[in-house]
Amino acid sequence: MTIRCLAVDDEPLALDIIESYVSKLPFLKLVKTCSSATEAMQVLQEEQIDLMFLDIEMPELTGIQFLNILKNQPLIIFTTAYPNYALEGFNHDAVDYLLKPIPYDRFLKAVTKAQERLQRSQKAPEVPVAAPAPAVPEQEFMFVKADYKTVRVEFSDILWIEGLKDYIIIQTKNQKIITLLSMNKAMEKLPESKFIRVHRSFIVALHKIDSIEKSRIRIGNKEIPIGEVYKDHFMHWVEENNIQ
Repeated sequence: MTIRCLAVDDEPLALDIIESYVSKLPFLKLVKTCSSATEAMQVLQEEQIDLMFLDIEMPELTGIQFLNILKNQPLIIFTTAYPNYALEGFNHDAVDYLLKPIPYDRFLKAVTKAQERLQRSQKAPEVPVAAPAPAVPEQEFMFVKADYKTVRVEFSDILWIEGLKDYIIIQTKNQKIITLLSMNKAMEKLPESKFIRVHRSFIVALHKIDSIEKSRIRIGNKEIPIGEVYKDHFMHWVEENNIQ
């Protein structure tokens, strides 16, 4: 299977690098390079494009604005110098998010993911031999002790958890719950798909994050620091986890 690609970036050097990387891989075909989203829109109307390498910070129309008006988008791999767009990028179902300068090994990993996704979409569904067993639903709450009673806390209500010596403060949409629990024990109770530890004193709900800037996360009016020990793990989640 040949993957037909389009590269969109207002920096000629960035386009040259992508063109060089694509030329090394026989399963990729670079149909065209474009210096603006407007030019790319014209190409998408005239050509079959399977995969688009898309810069975000461009004049006139950013990559995100471009996707917001695009009706039938190909697979997207973002190429940008700005890590703070990662969360918004993955909300557009991006295959990957590559930070400039782009190493070849990261480029190869990203296009391999795109190849696998295209192969899955083209594969005919198999006829099941027997009905699968019903999936066990993921637990959606936990119980904690607070104010001499046991309180049920819905995971969907939690914004963040803050450590305070031997206690934790669970910040929900409507209240703060203080309970005698370590941060490690709290992480054991929380589903990994919904929460991540970003600091020795903070756990955040992934889908409550409003923005990421440098070494800080913002949830509503709260700024939460990203600790150096946890930064690589958190940025790995930002780069590797996309909405399927």
